[in-house]
Amino acid sequence: MPIKIALAGNPNSGKTTMFNDLTGSNQYVGNWPGVTVEKKEGRLKGHKDVILTDLPGIYSLSPYTPEEIVSRNYLINEEPNAIINIVDGTNIERNLYLTTQLTEMGIPVVIALNMIDIVRKKGDSIDIKKLSEKLGCEIIETSALKGTGSNEAVSKAIALAKQKTKTIAQHKFSELVEDSLSKIASYIENTISPNLLRWYSIKLFERDQKVWEQLALDEKIRSKIDSIIAECEKQLDDDSESIITNERYNYIADVIKDCYVRKNTSRLTVSDKIDRVLTNRLLAFPIFAAIIFLVYFISVTTVGGWATDWVNDVLFGEIIPPAVEGFLESVNCADWLSSLILDGIIGGVGAVLGFLPQMMVLFLCLSILEDCGYMARIAFIMDRIFRKFGLSGKSFIPIIIGTGCGVPGIMASRTIESEEDRKMTIMTTTFIPCSAKLPIISLIAGAFFPGSLWVAPSAYFIGIVAIICSGIILKKTKALSSSPAPFVMELPAYHIPGIKNVAFQIWDKSKSFVKKAGTIIFLASGLVWFLSNFNWQMQMVDAPDSILASLGSIIAPIFAPLGWGTWEAAVATLTGLVAKENVVGTFGVLYGFQEVAEDGVEIWSTLQASFTMLSAYSLLVFNLLCAPCFAAIGAIRREMKSPKWTFIALGYQTVLAYAVSLCIYQLGMLFKGNGFNVFTAIAIVVIIGFIYLLLRRPNNKDRKNSSAKKVGKAVLGGAKL
Repeated sequence: MPIKIALAGNPNSGKTTMFNDLTGSNQYVGNWPGVTVEKKEGRLKGHKDVILTDLPGIYSLSPYTPEEIVSRNYLINEEPNAIINIVDGTNIERNLYLTTQLTEMGIPVVIALNMIDIVRKKGDSIDIKKLSEKLGCEIIETSALKGTGSNEAVSKAIALAKQKTKTIAQHKFSELVEDSLSKIASYIENTISPNLLRWYSIKLFERDQKVWEQLALDEKIRSKIDSIIAECEKQLDDDSESIITNERYNYIADVIKDCYVRKNTSRLTVSDKIDRVLTNRLLAFPIFAAIIFLVYFISVTTVGGWATDWVNDVLFGEIIPPAVEGFLESVNCADWLSSLILDGIIGGVGAVLGFLPQMMVLFLCLSILEDCGYMARIAFIMDRIFRKFGLSGKSFIPIIIGTGCGVPGIMASRTIESEEDRKMTIMTTTFIPCSAKLPIISLIAGAFFPGSLWVAPSAYFIGIVAIICSGIILKKTKALSSSPAPFVMELPAYHIPGIKNVAFQIWDKSKSFVKKAGTIIFLASGLVWFLSNFNWQMQMVDAPDSILASLGSIIAPIFAPLGWGTWEAAVATLTGLVAKENVVGTFGVLYGFQEVAEDGVEIWSTLQASFTMLSAYSLLVFNLLCAPCFAAIGAIRREMKSPKWTFIALGYQTVLAYAVSLCIYQLGMLFKGNGFNVFTAIAIVVIIGFIYLLLRRPNNKDRKNSSAKKVGKAVLGGAKL
């Protein structure tokens, strides 16, 4: 039997960093049975018989979020052999709240006191031996970011698992509460394992509804237990859940007082001082905008742009195509096969892989922001803005994740408790440019706006504006009206990003991109080549006479009001539904990328002959906002759990994309003095309707009912913290 070890801890405690360090590439991801919260498991490096389970980041084991329910169900039902509790040493008070609950479950617990290097850097000291005695479990000092202490912690957990040493909670509550818990325990001791007796007693005292349902106690016993709780509540003048919360924090305060010595008694840390600027009400958003501008400037215009130019001009221009062409000529390869390989495969795949350097630089910048702790601040900053428009800061977390890929971004919406907020987040997450859209941004920026600093960042902010406006509009609909859920998030201390962790994230994301280029885009490029080189009689022809041209000509008029009614642009947009990178790959095939790559500028000239700056920007905006790729559409279907809502989401995204692109092109043409036409009038009507939807008042009755429902849940959820 394999040894099962669970990793549990607060969000941003370093749990996932430690999990990645311990498992490496031996990870597998799925969903927990019966729920849609992601399940991560992996085998310990060098140990086939040790399975590590990365439990969702939680603050407690109360049944308020899917993550909390998943974690406690796993600990109770799966009975892991040991728990490694990752505790952020820089925020030990908050983190030990979960520790007090884990030690009540009778499972061997090892505390990985993480970020110990930061604790020491601040001049603070922790008496590990005394802390271990008070908590009743082993404590190992770790720094997951630097990879120190993690192996020692898991080795200790394995040893305890083999010895089957149970952790016994050392903490005691006040005499009145302990007396109530003892009375409750006496009623359930014959039906509960001795190891879990205290945990169940506390949960019954807290009136944990799921535990009451699980135990299915006799009505007479339920009544007696309820009277015990009511008497305690009366004497302490508080509800039972708040009583336990206060008892835990009182105990934690006593522990910290004896074991933790702070050098900075004012408790104002370096991170606090930095946050006074970065999260300042007036400066936060301008600083955030400047940072995002800098990220895209570095990724697209400077470092990433220089590297991409070399890959396109040299690697896929002067090295690979001539070498492959020379080889094919030497073996007397058929003309059609040479065209397939050079124009189809190298043209399509090469057009996409040419942007890999830019994407790697973008991944590097975003990984640094995430690893240093700034990403958490972005969610905090955006919560202030989002809440004004009826959204929670939790909605921004999937959006941030979506900058890498829309699929995990959509899946991250699972953490949102409100069903209405979750649906709305799923519908809007892919508005933010993911890594697959970066090649489209780079192509349009390079071909039509060379040297411009605003095009790439504007793509990011168009996504944010689309999300905010969608939040205002959708929140006023009957199906999605509700008050935003309360947002609780731990802000980790700022620290220097770990080279190993940043490198792992860049490698993981880049590998996924290259894998997609070698499979989906490879096949799509071959298909596009075939359809653009053969007619319906299966004769090899020029692209304008091909199957693809005839199909594209049918749908091209739909996009003519947006300024790009050519069959090439229509086909490229449709292939983008398979994978957004295909937009660039399709242009590469249709415009002969192999020939273009020799000097690196001919594809831009070809595009400039087909588009104006205005129509090119309209094309960019449409592809940023319209329905995402098939993989993301599949994720939307899984998360929505409804074909109806999936079609609503895709329909809304596509209609919004069309409306915004129509307004950009038609009003742009009007301002340029190109006259007034029926589509200009339609664009003006669209803007008036859009403004009306933004400013109209919601149905007060619906809003009142949903608000009352959510406020009740917010108060209950807030009690646990």
